[in-house]
Amino acid sequence: MKIVIISGLSGAGKSQAASVMEDMGFFCVDNLPVPLITKFAELGMAGIGVYQRVVLVTDIRGGQNFDELFQSLDVLKQMHCDYEILFIDAQDEAIIKRYKQTRRSHPLSHTGLSLEEAVQTERRALEPIRARADYIIDTTALSTAKLRGTLLQMFGSGEPAKAMSVSVISFGFKYGIPIEADLVFDVRFLLNPYYVEQLRELTGLDAPVRDFVMEQDQTKKFMAKLTDMIDFLLPQYVEEGKTALVIAVGCTGGHHRSVAITRALADHIRQLGYQAAENHRDMTRG
Repeated sequence: MKIVIISGLSGAGKSQAASVMEDMGFFCVDNLPVPLITKFAELGMAGIGVYQRVVLVTDIRGGQNFDELFQSLDVLKQMHCDYEILFIDAQDEAIIKRYKQTRRSHPLSHTGLSLEEAVQTERRALEPIRARADYIIDTTALSTAKLRGTLLQMFGSGEPAKAMSVSVISFGFKYGIPIEADLVFDVRFLLNPYYVEQLRELTGLDAPVRDFVMEQDQTKKFMAKLTDMIDFLLPQYVEEGKTALVIAVGCTGGHHRSVAITRALADHIRQLGYQAAENHRDMTRG
């Protein structure tokens, strides 16, 4: 079982970090009472699968004394339960600006402190847990995408397949471009098997059509350039924090050329180590 304790200043981005971790497959619990942390660990160590990778968010809402939290963490060590502490930080000016923009109340605002005083008081209170953190992320100048990318590097498996999934869709332009597509490629410039009588009723998944499309000189040149671009782009998207990418390949009707190219492209992406699903949206349309 792996537990990541997320703490940090209010308004620094703890909720965003937890959401990213949830997308990565962690089971996330926000503001779990400290006395329940060891009970939660016992559930996970008992073999309940959903609790094998857990994020627990704890912060000033649980009180300004973190002695009880540290006691619970010491118990986790005695239980041989693996945990790490991630502290989300930001400069005071950035936090104050975010609160003013969202018009939310700071957790310490009920004490009569000004917003600036509340942030400074919280920072002092959180210093002990910040000092024990395994990772510290300052989100002052960090976009949501960069935060996602940073967390993937820290807590992802390190494999592209786990960092981003890719969906490759074939379609017919006569039926419209898929609205979910991030990248669209038009292969209508390739010779069309539709005009070969013995190939017309087949699809790009059938060997005769696949060979007809893939053995063209134009196709070979196109695939070389396309795969070269994909090889470059995918790591850039992962670095930016993208977790899902949709590539659409279109021909006239979505039966022949786009289907064959989609199958070849999906195979290539899998060979790179990414999860790649293929979908032939219009292949069965008349």
